[in-house]
Amino acid sequence: MAFLDSLLEKARAANKTVVLPEGHDPRVIQAADRIVSQGIANVKVLATAEEMIPSPGLEAAKKLGVAFINYLDDDLIEPLATRFQEIRAHKGVTLDQAREAMKDRLYFGNMMLREGHADGLVAGSIASTAHMVRSAFQCIGTAPGIRVGSSCFVMALRHPSPAGHSELVYADAGVNPNPNAKQLADIAIATIQTKLALLDGETRVALLSFSTKGSAKHELVTKVADATEIVKRRVAELGLPAIVDGELQADSALVPAIADKKCPQSPVQGSANVLIFPDLQSGNICYKITERLAGATAYGPILQGLAKPVNDLSRGCSVDDIVGVAAITVCQAVQ
Repeated sequence: MAFLDSLLEKARAANKTVVLPEGHDPRVIQAADRIVSQGIANVKVLATAEEMIPSPGLEAAKKLGVAFINYLDDDLIEPLATRFQEIRAHKGVTLDQAREAMKDRLYFGNMMLREGHADGLVAGSIASTAHMVRSAFQCIGTAPGIRVGSSCFVMALRHPSPAGHSELVYADAGVNPNPNAKQLADIAIATIQTKLALLDGETRVALLSFSTKGSAKHELVTKVADATEIVKRRVAELGLPAIVDGELQADSALVPAIADKKCPQSPVQGSANVLIFPDLQSGNICYKITERLAGATAYGPILQGLAKPVNDLSRGCSVDDIVGVAAITVCQAVQ
């Protein structure tokens, strides 16, 4: 089953609610209509009174059950502002400042998510990535045991990998420029959780380097080796169903015949389907090369490591893109 078809099936079974803060974007209204009509999720759209002036698309969405919330005049404003002030008090945020923050549709939406009024949030068709990430971190924060947020891409391959995988997960390819060993371990743990939420089958994780099991000596290799040991320990503590190894070169991670020669004792056995890159440069370069030269389809960046699922859209996104990201977000909410 194709990646998106599998996601949609999982999302439909979940009965989750997604908040779409950008009700001033016609694409969002159309996407809300499709998400509800296709049974992918329940939807709450944030819009002002002016943005809710009756129109054919808006009325059709309402008839389907899309909920429209005027975030500038709603009963949730005061309780959300009060809660935001509490969680940001250590930064000196006052209640008046918190009320002002709730006039920002992203902050309002993220606080709805934090307080259980939705299961996931999708935005970014108009808002910048910086605004998206800042509001999510200030309202939601990172998941327990995770100190850094990160991102991943699901690469749907045109042809299976040498080990037979149709999808690979690449991380981090969008957020952390140069993570240290502990941060790299956080990225790996968050990516394992994302993979488990989105894809079936075994989870085999390779932390990548230009060295395989000490074939080279350098501080960059040491970072990956140290991160690997942290990940293995945390996977065992958390009971995550994942096989982890590193440091591995890409061919040792992806090609069983090469793994047999270079690292025959590796539990990954050249069959990795989750690739953890040592830094943002290598991850970003590799996902683009895989996309452009191998004809793979890249789904992402998928944000991960947050306490609740939040995902960012490209400002050039289509209605179909919004629907697809909403399905991904629902599946993360299930996990």
